[in-house]
Amino acid sequence: MVDCVFCHTDLESDQRIVFENEHCMFLQLERAQLSGSSLEGAGVIVPKVHRETVFDLTREEWNATYDLLKEVKSYLDKKHQPAGYNFGWNCGSVGGQHIFHAHFHVLPRYADEPLAGKGIRYMFKGVHNQR
Repeated sequence: MVDCVFCHTDLESDQRIVFENEHCMFLQLERAQLSGSSLEGAGVIVPKVHRETVFDLTREEWNATYDLLKEVKSYLDKKHQPAGYNFGWNCGSVGGQHIFHAHFHVLPRYADEPLAGKGIRYMFKGVHNQR
């Protein structure tokens, strides 16, 4: 796809490939790593072939994502020592997907962050999100 930020041979200038295998890569944004944000170490695992959503991944891409996730966790544990993790796929615009190339968020969590102890469902449980 011509306009897909993950399909360009030269990724956005502030994205760097930290790890990759035959089917996918783990990317981090340089500015996020330098900002000292509460998401220190966060990144995404992205299939190398354009797949719009997680539902479009092949079995090989699923397995490669798992393999890369294990490598990424070991790296993040050593480099950043997070106290926990959140992981997630946003799928479809209503599901929060803004880049329509499947990408698996890897979010290290830290005990001293403002939302420590709040999991993925935290934002969906409140009265502000009732239908």
